[in-house]
Amino acid sequence: MKKIMLSCCFFLFQFFGFTQVQKDNQFNSWFTYSGNHKMNEKYSIHTLYSFRRNDFVKNWQQSLLRLGINREIKENLIVTLGYDWVETFPYGEQPIAKQETEHRPFEQIILKNAVGRFKITHRYRLEQRFIENNSTYLFRNRLRYRFILTVPLNHKKMGGKTFYFAAFDELFISVGKSIGSHYFNQNWAYLGIGYQFNEKTKMSIGYMNQYLPKNDDIRIENNHTLNIGFSHSFDFSNKNDK
Repeated sequence: MKKIMLSCCFFLFQFFGFTQVQKDNQFNSWFTYSGNHKMNEKYSIHTLYSFRRNDFVKNWQQSLLRLGINREIKENLIVTLGYDWVETFPYGEQPIAKQETEHRPFEQIILKNAVGRFKITHRYRLEQRFIENNSTYLFRNRLRYRFILTVPLNHKKMGGKTFYFAAFDELFISVGKSIGSHYFNQNWAYLGIGYQFNEKTKMSIGYMNQYLPKNDDIRIENNHTLNIGFSHSFDFSNKNDK
């Protein structure tokens, strides 16, 4: 716990500029499709592909493909077992040495609740990261926590054709003996608007800041990111769904 607190304090010093670091502002664009496809009353298949570009859309930043199985424990409690296939490319002012492949199994819990017209979601995720390093793999564990706030704008509740405001913040914490004292991994902060066409389909556009300190503690990426998302889910438990 002491090491985690020291790491978080170091992050705050970096964030507010109290230490001398190389901080590069970059502009990226992420285009993401996602969906949760119902198999029966309890199980659904989660799919996601994120097409991530650097220098607006000029160069590759990252490609991420995700598959998972959701189990609905209660209406407001969902658990997921999933897998990410990630390709990260050399990009920007602080490029990695070469393209990296990462295989990332994960376990996830989602909790939902509502306060008036405000919908609140808590997402907890534990990742096992296998990062390709020449002919071997480096192993890392990482915890992620995302707080999501969604507010319908033209209705009291999300339903039917609805414009909505969305915001989230996600904190990434590396865990395990192999990482040394560098616990803080990165942070994402997002503000955006969206439109829900129906319960199965919605689109969103927003701004995300990706704050990404490097392992040497003297370089930081501050990535200003255009985030465009499209979500569509199929109901395979319903034979009439198309």
